[in-house]
Amino acid sequence: MRRWLRTLCNDNVILIVATVLAIISCCIVHPDSQYASYIHAKTIAELVSLMIVVCGMQRIGVFRSIGSRLLSAVHSQRAVVICLVALPFFSAMFITNDVALVTFIPFAISVLVMAHMVEDTVLVCTLMTVAANMGSMLTPIGNAHNLYLKAISGLNTVDFLALMAPYSALAAVMLLGLILVIFSRRPALDMPVSGAADVERGVLAPQRDRARPDEIRLLGYDSSRGGWRVAVYAVAFLICLLGVGDVIPIWAMLLIVVIAFVLCDKRVFFAVDWALPLTFIMFFIFIGNMRRVPEFSLIAQSLVGRHPLGVAVGFSQIISNVPTTLLLTGFSNAWKPLIVGTNLGGMGTLIASMASLVSYKNVISQYPDSKHKYLMIYSGVNAAFLLVLVSASLLFGV
Repeated sequence: MRRWLRTLCNDNVILIVATVLAIISCCIVHPDSQYASYIHAKTIAELVSLMIVVCGMQRIGVFRSIGSRLLSAVHSQRAVVICLVALPFFSAMFITNDVALVTFIPFAISVLVMAHMVEDTVLVCTLMTVAANMGSMLTPIGNAHNLYLKAISGLNTVDFLALMAPYSALAAVMLLGLILVIFSRRPALDMPVSGAADVERGVLAPQRDRARPDEIRLLGYDSSRGGWRVAVYAVAFLICLLGVGDVIPIWAMLLIVVIAFVLCDKRVFFAVDWALPLTFIMFFIFIGNMRRVPEFSLIAQSLVGRHPLGVAVGFSQIISNVPTTLLLTGFSNAWKPLIVGTNLGGMGTLIASMASLVSYKNVISQYPDSKHKYLMIYSGVNAAFLLVLVSASLLFGV
């Protein structure tokens, strides 16, 4: 029981902090009729719908299957790294950075063992983490806080993409350049696979004498045999995009998604990480209350109003970019600097984007002696990317 409670607390630190802050704020501003206006229901509905659909796709192995097929076609160590880094970069634009890393970091660790590239694990996983954070910032659905920023700012999808595209493109060029330089003289790959099935087998069941774990196959179906589920989930994802783009009503989007998964896979509702929408709700309550405290509101507005982009980047290094978004948007309407700042703020420290902890935990669990090496390489690479991209914001005129 004690171990379970410790694990629960460690995995939900931000939710616990947000809940404590919400409770304290409720003691300052007692509950009344205005509380109902605090919660941004549109953001919560969009977030929950996307989380359900992406979790469902993850449970039938769609993303891992795509990765296996791509990797089965590469023939050099440099190509392996490019493929592994490209997977979270592009997938995070649609499935969020944390889901991309949860899916592809364990996958990458196993592939690097198969490719005799264990010594490169820390660097490759660091580059994959940067890629996920930089890819996810491009789209309104790539980061959870982008959904809220798009809704509250009133920006349409095209304007949002136009705002963030230069930063994602510059990050992609930097990532590719690093890979080409570091892996330019590596020998041809000698990985004993002949197709996507061999990659999946090597990742999921490297020990031939043991049964294949149930990661691709779920309840008797998988992404290759259960084509109808893939089709249903793809349609559900399209419905989510239409909802986020304000093409269909939010209530219709949520209703369709819930009904689809009640019929296809009820267990997905137990697999979704409900801590994230709950964290949003707690921060909404805290910020809503504190905006009604004149002294606090005046100080916060003065702090954010001077340098919103810099404040967003700085706060993200300490409390991560999701809480920073919810906090600062309560006291500033400088939407574009806040959008850029909170997204770029996902780089830097290990907690700047909580998704980055996924990579750290996976690498350290496999290679405990690499803790200091990981922190040094991660911090160095992230600091370089953050410096370049924040400097670029001056040129892009945010």
